Amino acid sequence: MEITSRSNPRLRAAARLRDRGARTETGMTLVDGVREVNRAFEAGVAFEALFICRELLSSPDAKTALEAARVTRVEIVECSKEAFGGVAYGDRAEGVVGVVRTPTLELDDLELPDDPLLVVTENVEKPGNLGAILRSADGAGADAFIAIGGTDLDNPNVIRASLGTVFALPVVAATGPDTAAWLAEGSIRSVAAVVGASLPYSEANLRGPLAIILGSESAGLSAAWRGSKVEAVSLPMLGVADSLNVSAAAAVLLYEARRQRGG
Repeated sequence: MEITSRSNPRLRAAARLRDRGARTETGMTLVDGVREVNRAFEAGVAFEALFICRELLSSPDAKTALEAARVTRVEIVECSKEAFGGVAYGDRAEGVVGVVRTPTLELDDLELPDDPLLVVTENVEKPGNLGAILRSADGAGADAFIAIGGTDLDNPNVIRASLGTVFALPVVAATGPDTAAWLAEGSIRSVAAVVGASLPYSEANLRGPLAIILGSESAGLSAAWRGSKVEAVSLPMLGVADSLNVSAAAAVLLYEARRQRGG
């Protein structure tokens, strides 16, 4: 039976997952977009339901998502175009929105190779930036992603901005002290992007077990990541601005690390 009203209780409950409180309470979130939904299926994420609008299911990827739902016996909830607009994001509706169980990992759950490359963010508030960093981490072959404070990793806008790569990486939300202690215990060096640091990033050693530490857009890194155990590096700024956007800085550092590691 097709849902035709935005006031339908099932649809309203799904739409509430755009609110952090509802996500925390239910342990669920929204996956909006065909690439994102397909990457969630590929990663084995547990789906509660898949909302679809047949009128908008035009791309091969959308049909792939629908078939994945059938194969994995996920409930398919059909909506009219008007009703579907109540759960889809803005005018970018692609005919598919998933409700999924939020994957949960702890630091001690991470299984790392001998020379891991990690990304640690601290208090990154903008979902677009966090999602873009996740895309760069995935692209550069990072082994895990740790978020300290800031926007939650299951924010639907983070998932969308990451193009679903958030499901391709082991991701953990942790505190700063726990993360620092865990890195030290694993003998993983920390390199932080810091405005005005004397060591250019291109001269830093980014090989071996390494965590790239990135701070918030406004305040940078806290004092916890400015001690002697953290190597500060800078990115040259030749114009009037003193720093790059945090997601751009992440991409530069990650791909320099990948270059140094031979690939």
